[in-house]
Amino acid sequence: MTFTREQLTEQIIQAGQFLYARGWSPATSSNYSARLSTNQVLLTVSGKHKGQLSEDDILATDLQAKSLEPHKKPSAEALLHTQLYNWQSSIQAVLHTHSVNATVLSRIEQAAQIEFTDYELQKAFNGIESHEQPLLVPIFDNDQDMSRLAVQVQQWLDSHPDCPGYLIRGHGLYTWGVSMQDALRHIEAFEFLLECELKVRACKTL
Repeated sequence: MTFTREQLTEQIIQAGQFLYARGWSPATSSNYSARLSTNQVLLTVSGKHKGQLSEDDILATDLQAKSLEPHKKPSAEALLHTQLYNWQSSIQAVLHTHSVNATVLSRIEQAAQIEFTDYELQKAFNGIESHEQPLLVPIFDNDQDMSRLAVQVQQWLDSHPDCPGYLIRGHGLYTWGVSMQDALRHIEAFEFLLECELKVRACKTL
C-alpha cells in the first residue's frame, strides 16, 4: 500500500503519542521515520518532544540522511535510519526508543548480544514460529560517531539478515518493519521481552 506524505506524517505523530504514553520515548528522546519513496525518508526533527509532534516536526531526507528541507535539522541518528532503508527495500518504518527496560538491560548485559528463548511472545517477530526458536539481539556500544556505529551495525546485519532489532548500550532500542504497525508491534514485543528478562535476572539474585 502506498501512503501520501500527509498519511505517513500522521502515522509518525501517532506513533510518538503512543510510545510517549507508554514511557518508552520520554521528553525529546527517540526518533522515528517512514519511507516516503524509493529514495526519500520522512524523519522526526531533532530535539522535539515525541509526545507532542506536529506536522512541522517531520522533515524529508535522502537515503544518505541529508535534509531535503534546509530549514529543518534531522536527528543526529538519521544515518542509522537511512542505513536500514538502504539495507532492505521492504523496510517501511524505523522506530528508535529510549525505554528504561532497554537502557538498563543493555547496561547490565556484558555480552555483545542477548538471546531470548522460551518466551511465547518471540512469535511476534516474522520468521519465528516457536518459543524454542531463539531471538538473537545484538548490543552495540554507544558512540557519538554515527558513521562508525553504522559500520558495526551493518556488519551484523549482513551476517544476520533476519535481525528484527538491536540495542545500543545505555541508550535504547532500534527496530523496524514492513509498515508502521509492524514496527510498533516489534516495539511492544521487545519491551515485553526486555522487562521479563530484567525481572528473571532480579529473581535469580534473591
